[in-house]
Formats: sequence, C-alpha cells, structure tokens
Amino acid sequence: MTRDQREIANDNDSLSPTTVALRPVRRRSTVPRGERPVGLYDLTLTELEARLASLDQPRYRARQIYTWAYRYHLDNYQEMTNLPSELRGALAESLPLSTLAPVHEVVADGGETIKTLYRTMDGELIETVLMLYPDRATVCVSCQVGCAVGCAFCATGLSGLSRNLRTGEMVGQIVDAARLAGRRGRSLTNIVMMGMGEPLQNYATTMKMVSIVHDPLGMNFGARRITISTSGVVPKIDALADEPFQVNLAVSLHAPNDELRSRLVPLNQRYPIATLIDSCRRYIARTGRRVSFEYALMRGINDGDDIARELANLLRGILCHVNVIPLNPVDVLPYERPDAAGIERFAEIVRQAGIPTTVRYSRGVEIAAACGQLRALGEDAPVASA
Repeated sequence: MTRDQREIANDNDSLSPTTVALRPVRRRSTVPRGERPVGLYDLTLTELEARLASLDQPRYRARQIYTWAYRYHLDNYQEMTNLPSELRGALAESLPLSTLAPVHEVVADGGETIKTLYRTMDGELIETVLMLYPDRATVCVSCQVGCAVGCAFCATGLSGLSRNLRTGEMVGQIVDAARLAGRRGRSLTNIVMMGMGEPLQNYATTMKMVSIVHDPLGMNFGARRITISTSGVVPKIDALADEPFQVNLAVSLHAPNDELRSRLVPLNQRYPIATLIDSCRRYIARTGRRVSFEYALMRGINDGDDIARELANLLRGILCHVNVIPLNPVDVLPYERPDAAGIERFAEIVRQAGIPTTVRYSRGVEIAAACGQLRALGEDAPVASA
C-alpha cells in the first residue's frame, strides 16, 4: 500500500488513533463456499510443486516462488523476476497469492499497534493486529469468522460462528503483518493465535498453517515463536502435545472454579476445570513445555482477593505462567476493567503463592483492538473511500 492510497488523520498525535481507509466495506457476497479460489498461501511446498508440475514446470520453480513470497514478502508475481513471464501470467490468473483484501486499517500507540480489517473472497470480515514492542513484533491472527465458544465478555462471539478460515486466509494475515513490520524497519518475531475464533476448533487447518510458515525453504518461522491459544478444547490439547511442532500453548482460563468459569466461558460446561487442568498436566508431561494461562480481569466479576488465592491454589505445582490481562472493554457488554491498584493486587496475590505472573495490558484500547470489535463496527458503519 503506497502513501497516496492512505488517508491519515492525527499523524503527529501518538495518543489518538490514526484511521487508514483502504477500501469501502461491502456486505457479504453470494460467492458459494466451494467456488472460493485456492491461493498460493493455501499450499505447502509439496502441493505447490505438484501444482507447477501440472503446468509442466520443474520442481525448483516452487522453491523460487516460496522464497519470493515468504522471504521477501512480495505481493504479486510480476516482481518474481527469475520466473518466466508466461508462468507469472498463468499464476496471476489461476493462483492468487492472497485471498484477503484489506478494507480498513487503524493505528494507535504512536504507530506501534496496527489493526487491519480484511474482507475474504466470500465477503466475510476478519481482523488482525500487529503489535510492535521494543524487543519483538507480534501478530495476533484470526482463525475463524466469528466464534462458537461465546465467551461472555468477548465481542467476537456476539455474532456466532460463520465459518472456519482456510489455511491461506491465516497465512495471508501473517505475511501481511511481516510486510507491514518490514516497512517500519522491523522483523516479525512472534505469532499468536489469539484473534477471532477458537484455533483448536479449526485444528487441522491451523496446524497446516504452522507447517507452511515453519518451512525452512519459506518463512522459516520457528515453532517456539508461535503460540496457540484455546478456551479449553481438551481432546485437541492432547493432540497438540503429540505434534512435531514445538508451539506454545496458552489456555484462556479466566476463572478458578466451574461455577464462575461456566458463566464466562460456556465451553467449561463440556470440559470443566478439573478435566482441563488434567489435560494441561498431560501436555506438560509429554512436551516439557510450560503452559500459559490467560486471565482476563473484570471488575467485580473475577478480580477478588479470594478468587486470586483460589487461582493460585488451582495452579500450584504446575509448570505454568499466568498472564493477567485487564479487560479490553466492549461497548455493548457490561464488563469493565478494574482500576490499576486492583489489577496489581490480584497479580501480586498469585505471584506471592509462587506462580510466575505478569500483567499484560491490552494494546489499542482506543481503536477497538479487542477481538471482533473492529469487525462489528465494520459491519454496521461505512468506511470512507481513500
């Protein structure tokens, strides 16, 4: 995206969000699901080799394309100058690099948080957040259009689940984020599957995405820099423990007892806390890797001193880390963030019990950076043309 495509407001005010209008948001199209095109980002290297073989091209062409697409983050075939021009034209017509179209971008935190709203080929809306820190650059990736889990405090679940994302729709978010970070002189260092949707309910596709970005001949992104978050799909936690990729596991816990967690995370009724914690213990025993427990802190709901002590007792003896995340409020939901003193008190109680605990403040509160918020706005409000 060039500068003349951008409409930037408040360019010198790091405290105000900057809105970048890319294209008007459209309502959902009527493209049948089976007619959505396959893109380059949907294909493993082996699958791309087979695709090129059908065009009577040698296998090494696939490696050349992978290098251009994943090392240099090119967004069109015409720049892949070591490919024959006829092949570039054929690929542009039959195999688009990405099947996502950016429609809206908002920037906050002095340019360090960039949230992008995308439209899929069938007119659905999804969102991605790139977060730039002094020591890392992290992309928060969506895996579904909406979500079926329906956590009480989350904007994504308000509209339910429309469909799973395809592999290329996830990979496309990552490559775009790497390109965006590169324009700012940064390299993408971390991928977190903490955007819209439940990754373990789109398990096979999520793992294929991991295999593509991990491929040494492509993006060569280390699995230990990828975190998969789940609200507690126990059978898939067990499956993840047996995967060859050493990804990190984060569990969205949010409460230390079944009564409260079932109100906040309905999936708890199917996989209650004791079952969930047992699966985490099995995961640790099989992998030797620490589990992160995510805890969205809400005033008057799950932030009391007794609840903090109950959480510490629940996790005592487990190789884990707790991320206390003060809630990123959603306008249409009644949940609020505690004050700073309450946040620190809760974390300190857990910390004093010997549980490694950090407070992770959400980025981009003023730009609706919580999962699903920008999508909800995009469905209801027109976006000005650039």
